[in-house]
Amino acid sequence: MNLLRKTLITAALPYANGALHFGHIAGAYLPADVFTRYCRLKGRETLFICGSDEHGVAITMSAELAGRTPQEQVDHFHLLNKNIFKKLNISFDHYSRTTWPGHKKFTIQFFEDLLANGFIEAKETLQLYCEEEKKFLADRYVIGTCPRCAFTEARGDECQKCGASYEAEELGNSRSKKSGSKLVLKKTTNWFLLLDKLRDKVEHWIEDKKWKPNVLKFIKGYLKETHPRAITRDTPWGIPVPLKEAEGKVFYVWFDAPIGYISATADWAEGVGDPELWKSYWLDPNTHYVQFIGKDNIPFHAVIFPAMELGQNINYKMVDDLPANEFYNLEGRQFSKSDGWTIDLVDFLTRYSADQIRYTIAANAPESADSEFTWKDFQSRCNSDLLGKLGNFVNRVLVFTFNHFNGQMPALINNEEDNYFLESLQTKVEEIENYFEHYQLRKAVSTLMELVHIANCYFDSRKPWTVLKQDRVRAGTIIAYSLKAIEVISRIASPIIPDTATQINTFLNLPLEENKTLNKPHVLFTKIEDSQIEEEIKKMQTPSPDFLKPQIDPLKPFIDIGDFDKVDLRVGLVLHAEKVAKSKKLLRLEVDIGLEKRQVLSGIGLEIAPEELIGKKVVIIANLKPITMMGLESSGMLLSIVDGSGLKVLTAELSPGSIVV
Repeated sequence: MNLLRKTLITAALPYANGALHFGHIAGAYLPADVFTRYCRLKGRETLFICGSDEHGVAITMSAELAGRTPQEQVDHFHLLNKNIFKKLNISFDHYSRTTWPGHKKFTIQFFEDLLANGFIEAKETLQLYCEEEKKFLADRYVIGTCPRCAFTEARGDECQKCGASYEAEELGNSRSKKSGSKLVLKKTTNWFLLLDKLRDKVEHWIEDKKWKPNVLKFIKGYLKETHPRAITRDTPWGIPVPLKEAEGKVFYVWFDAPIGYISATADWAEGVGDPELWKSYWLDPNTHYVQFIGKDNIPFHAVIFPAMELGQNINYKMVDDLPANEFYNLEGRQFSKSDGWTIDLVDFLTRYSADQIRYTIAANAPESADSEFTWKDFQSRCNSDLLGKLGNFVNRVLVFTFNHFNGQMPALINNEEDNYFLESLQTKVEEIENYFEHYQLRKAVSTLMELVHIANCYFDSRKPWTVLKQDRVRAGTIIAYSLKAIEVISRIASPIIPDTATQINTFLNLPLEENKTLNKPHVLFTKIEDSQIEEEIKKMQTPSPDFLKPQIDPLKPFIDIGDFDKVDLRVGLVLHAEKVAKSKKLLRLEVDIGLEKRQVLSGIGLEIAPEELIGKKVVIIANLKPITMMGLESSGMLLSIVDGSGLKVLTAELSPGSIVV
């Protein structure tokens, strides 16, 4: 490995449609920033690029609700999120946006190369049209009756009740979310990226990747089902398609957004006064390119964008490493602003430091499985690790130095035993560097605390306050070695807690030299009291008034007893349960209903982990006609209960096959 390799780092472009929360920071931005800071620490030529994703139908919808134009909407959230990143010390070299003029040039170039090379073609399709609004409606503007469970308020792309995925055209009684008007199917022409024609190129490119097993497994499964995807939309907000016959159409946001990594680098190059400098990263095959994303972005960054690059006439640099993190939840549930289950980051940072949340997230990063933020864990890590271990060690050593050595660095007299202490610290430093190198924040944090523990043990076991009474020179040497330890800890901790490292370095007045005067220390961290945490938890349990209102669906139309008699409800034993690839909600269950074993799909994956279901006796509708979702057949429907406290699966302690009447 070339330890001084040129490194390009990008993090998923956040959608300029709302404020960032801890889940976003944990998924991509903190891991990317820690790795960036580590690369800079090692002296590598490093460029860290990001920016706002600012096109798409969701922007127009939220802008309408907010009474803003789409441009005003993205301007608002671009600035808001940029400031949040700044407060969290996310050290981008440049934070761009996809509405800057230069982005359009790159998007059009990508389209024209793909079109010329036979990877894009026009197709006439039927899409939902609103006569009253005089326009085609994207799926986000459509509601209707779910073709799977008959829920009457299903969204245009996925049913929020049963988790089914479908095309908006499959909805029954489809209507405009905005006006409520009934929709009709009308012919329109759109342009499609022929991903199936690029499949072989992507499969060949992915062959030698040593990525996370879950990422590679997902990619290989996704590639088997690649098909042409529409890259244009009938909407005014976006980059216009540069064809006369495509008047009124813009590029779908998923097509232009990943091109933003390249255009953002060009934006940076213009800002530093060398417009061609972006090429030294994107057109240099020796660049090491690392892309940080959350797992919901895997299809676009591991398959679709690489396919788009492979269809170009320019050999753009393709991603080398793709650290894709799992989801980061809040107190056992997904972050949800609409449900009031969130933490305002701006407000949070008025009471706590950026380093406190950076450390807490890093210590429990969702690297290989979902993890969560809890207030009790936050309090424990801040009080025990940052205050009790790190802060306490730094303070004790520096206060002793000021009290007994006039705040000056004592002479460091070589001693074999003391040298072994520094060597043991260096061993831990090398472990931490290896974890940084492989994007393993949790292990890096754990080993950092081991490093601090070793330093604390050295100081306590040497007892300089006792030694001072008999041997001032020896006591000074102990302090000198302890100060060296603080310097080592500060340096290796700086990618995770940069503010704290800066303060420590100021105390030490680096470089450390004999008789050099240090700067008087102050307390690095203060204790987070139980009363503070109780108040924070109380806020979580007191949502907004709208959220407190019970959300009860109206009664469905009356049915005859004969209609109910047609439904065959059976008890089934869940033999196996797993998540369905490419779906946020769907679980695939293998259920023994006594007479036979069935495959049943259920859209409960956001609320219930698959392992929780194995061995449970559930109730299913056993005579429902089979239906295909996400390429899998489902023969039955799992019954569940939803109330204000969430979703629960209906269970019955009866033998598999028992009839529920």
